[in-house]
Amino acid sequence: MMSRLLVLALASGLGLAACAPPVAGPNGPQRTTTVTRPGAPAPAEVTVSKGPGPVPSPQEARAAARNFVQVVERVEPVAEQVCRANAPALDCDFRIVVDDRPGLPANAFQTRDSRGRPLLAFTVALLNEVANADELAFVLSHEAAHHIAGHLDRQSRNATIGATVFGQIAGQLGGGNEGLVRTAQQLGAGFGARTYSKDFELEADALGTVITKQAGYDPVRGAQFFLRIPDPGDRFLGTHPPNAQRMEIVRRTAAGL
Repeated sequence: MMSRLLVLALASGLGLAACAPPVAGPNGPQRTTTVTRPGAPAPAEVTVSKGPGPVPSPQEARAAARNFVQVVERVEPVAEQVCRANAPALDCDFRIVVDDRPGLPANAFQTRDSRGRPLLAFTVALLNEVANADELAFVLSHEAAHHIAGHLDRQSRNATIGATVFGQIAGQLGGGNEGLVRTAQQLGAGFGARTYSKDFELEADALGTVITKQAGYDPVRGAQFFLRIPDPGDRFLGTHPPNAQRMEIVRRTAAGL
């Protein structure tokens, strides 16, 4: 019975891994154009990243990023203030980039650069998809909230636990077969990483609502962005909660501010 459960768990893990869209950070050699905020004494940390292929002119790059910069200059200081208040041990100096490599889908994500600095990245497709400044401010605040809540580290710990548990079970049932153990560890890591991913998204929605509001934008209007993207529903171990649940968290949080 135990071996059958393991096989089912491994098969489920394979399916889940295939369903999760890969997210790639802005790695590899790049040329960058820095966009300076109006009135800033030095170039702001808002960068348009260039990958392989033709590079747009600096004028085109600046025009593409101008609206984004206007939102960033209001949201970033608030996000950093909230970060320092809620997580004083964290690096709260956000680096915000727009990745305009051709063909990238609408996406925004939070990660860290090689020095451990928090990085908030957005594709041009996403910037073109948002309907207004409130939506853009909410997405930016949501990604900053992931960092403030420590979701990357928490996800990594969950993945490590999942890999360890799956590996131990596979080792016991598979007679020490190294290939089976490695496969089980990989699937266990994916299983563990997804265990609380919906909760992480809702936490980021709630804290993102606070940041959006404090920056002078309307978080409820901003969260309308959810209504124009595919609803993930309530799938077992899905990475995102249903859109209706996210909207409810935003409305409830905003009502209490």
